[in-house]
Amino acid sequence: MLKIFDDLSTPLVADACLRVDVPLRAAPAGIGALIPGHRIAGRALPVRHYGSVDVFLEAFGRARQGDVLVIDNGGRSDEACIGDLAVLEAEAAGVAALVVWGLHRDTPELVEVGLPVFSYGNHPLGPVRLDEREPEALATARFGPHLVSGEDLVLGDEDGVLFVPAERAEEVLTTAHAIRRTEREQARRIGAGETLRDQTSFDDYLARRSADPSYTFRQHLRRTGGAIEE
Repeated sequence: MLKIFDDLSTPLVADACLRVDVPLRAAPAGIGALIPGHRIAGRALPVRHYGSVDVFLEAFGRARQGDVLVIDNGGRSDEACIGDLAVLEAEAAGVAALVVWGLHRDTPELVEVGLPVFSYGNHPLGPVRLDEREPEALATARFGPHLVSGEDLVLGDEDGVLFVPAERAEEVLTTAHAIRRTEREQARRIGAGETLRDQTSFDDYLARRSADPSYTFRQHLRRTGGAIEE
């Protein structure tokens, strides 16, 4: 999956989701890679954290090679829910990356381990609570306003993290590749002196919009074969 995602980006995938009517599900702004430049792509392995590492160890027993552990820690800013030992154990279980709706700790050790970790950032304090576990602890993970399950793929890069239904992934990624080709050609033409306004017949768009206020630029791009918004 990471090879397929290699020459794409989360913005391109997000645009592709819009084009093929797949609901957009992105991690909240601020979730980013501990090590700049890390990219992730794999099946979601969801888990909800309640204050103890035992739920992670249980999840690792269900892991398949290349899974991305998606941790629901409620976006908390008062504790770090993973550290070096949990990440080392994740790596031993075949997990390819971790995405945390919350914070991490043991930053120098995590950098040394090198397994991709995406979170809000670091914090020295671990959990001091132990909440009641929900029945869905290993079935789904909340991530901001979204619910993530094992039926989702996780894609992440320097722009953020997206969750895409696995059953629509081929369609979304194929569309993202097509958008990328269009945008690269548009960029080449801009560099050669042909403005984006000329390429997209922007004056024609303005005239059509004047005659029909409901006519949108996205409609125009689809009619002219351009790409910039989606």
